Amino acid sequence: MPPATDTPRTLLSLAGAQPQRARLSQATLVIVDAQNEYRSGSLPLAGIDRAVERLALLLQRARAAATPIIHIAQIGRPGGLFDPEGPGGAFLTEATPQGAEPIVHKRLPNAFAGTDLDAIVRELGRPQLIIAGFMTHMCVSATARSALDHGHNSFVAADAAATRALPDALDGSPVAASEVHRVALAEIADRYAEVIETDNIAS
Repeated sequence: MPPATDTPRTLLSLAGAQPQRARLSQATLVIVDAQNEYRSGSLPLAGIDRAVERLALLLQRARAAATPIIHIAQIGRPGGLFDPEGPGGAFLTEATPQGAEPIVHKRLPNAFAGTDLDAIVRELGRPQLIIAGFMTHMCVSATARSALDHGHNSFVAADAAATRALPDALDGSPVAASEVHRVALAEIADRYAEVIETDNIAS
């Protein structure tokens, strides 16, 4: 094992992996749970307006570049969170699917679990996935982790994602949304996907 240092490094870095460039011309854009529950429903997220703004710009760029776009939608119980017939389950206006853009409905955090997402991605034949959406620590993270298990090379757009504050698992004290977001991205970047900002995604 290499000697310990005071500077933390990711497993990818320790393995000698070289950073890659996310390119819309080579990617499929996967938008995770861009639904009203996170803005006007029971799960409002910190920084949601800014994240949706970045997400909308990313969608605009992807459509202009003819990048395949897959929309993920969480399906909840009637009358509960993400009610498919209620306002919380509807897509955010800025992220509404257009034309023939496929929609994958899921019931678990991982968008690959029990869905045809992997089959759709493989049929598109793009070597990269760019993942954005909500929540960073939950469905974005679970989907990025599973993408690795399915053999996909992924990027997570940090500024087009957001999350909420959580209680500490041991003492119940609040963990700020910004810290949950930061730690979730650090975990993802350790092994599962490269974490980038939308401005650094090439055409």
